[in-house]
Amino acid sequence: MGHKEDLLAGAKRCLLEKGYGRTTARDIVAASGTNLASIGYHYGSKDALLQQAFLSLTEEWGEQVGPAGSGEEKRELPADPYARFHAVWEQVIGAAEASRPVWKLQTEIVTRLDDDEKLRDAIKEPQREGRLGMAEGFLGIDAEADPEKARVAGLLCQALATGVMIQWMVDPETAPSAEDLTAGLRVLMGEDS
Repeated sequence: MGHKEDLLAGAKRCLLEKGYGRTTARDIVAASGTNLASIGYHYGSKDALLQQAFLSLTEEWGEQVGPAGSGEEKRELPADPYARFHAVWEQVIGAAEASRPVWKLQTEIVTRLDDDEKLRDAIKEPQREGRLGMAEGFLGIDAEADPEKARVAGLLCQALATGVMIQWMVDPETAPSAEDLTAGLRVLMGEDS
């Protein structure tokens, strides 16, 4: 790896260990084995590097817990919408504890958005792309074929993921299971659970 990749890897480690607000340029340099000048040269600023590292971490989370799996572990999801919904949430919830550091970071980032316009601007487009990715991965909706359907479905998936993960962070004992979510969906749709 070169300095650019080392910096990104070091920044990701720092974000997960220290959080966004407590990570310094010196922390990143120590974690990456590079030098302070490398941050400016490759990323322009510490904040730009941290934003990139945050986006990379959330993308990695999506690849790791995404319902279709990754690499050789790709899975075929059920065609039945309720079975697919259950399978997706079983995968996401099954990774809740391992995902905790990323979601802790996500909640910190959200609390900073009112005071950091550059950070908010940096995550707007990736958030929109993430919604479309969730619509495709979670529900099998092709964003190119039906962009509006993918948009609204992605909004719902993103809202559910955020709410579910926050509940798991607060109280894992009463947080929803895939069974709970599927039963709740059936109730919302007017079907027996």
